[in-house]
Amino acid sequence: MKELVVISGKGGTGKTCLTAAFSSLADNILLCDADVDAADLHLITDPCIRDSYDFQAGHTAVIDINKCSACGLCRDMCRWQAVTEDFEVDSIACEGCGVCVYFCPEKAIDFPLNTCGQWFISDTRFGPMVHAMLGIAEENSGKLVSLVRQEAKKIGEEKNLDLILTDGPPGVGCPVIAAIGGASSVLIVTEPTVSGLHDMERVAKLAAHFNVSAMVCVNKFDLNLDITVKIKKFSRENELMWLGNVPFDPIFTKAMVQAKTIFEYDSDSNTGRAVKKIWKHVLKTI
Repeated sequence: MKELVVISGKGGTGKTCLTAAFSSLADNILLCDADVDAADLHLITDPCIRDSYDFQAGHTAVIDINKCSACGLCRDMCRWQAVTEDFEVDSIACEGCGVCVYFCPEKAIDFPLNTCGQWFISDTRFGPMVHAMLGIAEENSGKLVSLVRQEAKKIGEEKNLDLILTDGPPGVGCPVIAAIGGASSVLIVTEPTVSGLHDMERVAKLAAHFNVSAMVCVNKFDLNLDITVKIKKFSRENELMWLGNVPFDPIFTKAMVQAKTIFEYDSDSNTGRAVKKIWKHVLKTI
């Protein structure tokens, strides 16, 4: 079983729309949405949730006021000043280090796990899907990404599937590192802008650092042909497999509004033919 992770150095390049389009072309696959901070693959795939689970990670201190002697030690020890004058804990300021719990002489501070979000196992018209949603302003998205990918691999092995198609997070931070480690290959979707080129270079170096083979395609390539040429040149100079270009086309937006892939919306568009060509190169590679 192989895993293809579709990533981008920045948001808004069309990564999710292309992932959904690929799911229309692939057989015997499992979908995985690892973009837990801003999950949106479900908007196109319309999953029917079969199982849901709470995601717990990190701790926040809670002071039992009935046990507290108001000695102030916890407030003095907290470097983030998360303990108020009334000896309540500001959950936003608390970093979960546990120092206050360790030093409290009355053992009046509890340290429970935080429920940071949820993750789901669903059925879609393309196959099973594992996805998640991190709570607002919650952290540990890298840990949730790892959890989602692990569960996807378990289901893929149980069902004897050929491919896990993962919609990865944008950027180069911890969530991306958690998304690409151990993957068969990554597809970097970029756009012909200065920021698109810059961030693609960064995420390509990240993939090389973790010894994950990378492929590149440019979405909306015809908006700036000069930068498209620079992206292609960078790919060849850095031994990144060049897969091709996708033209700017409102069909992506029109299909997304209808909760469809571009092939379900218009099976014979010029853009669809370009995506099919890229997908054929992907299959040859992985």
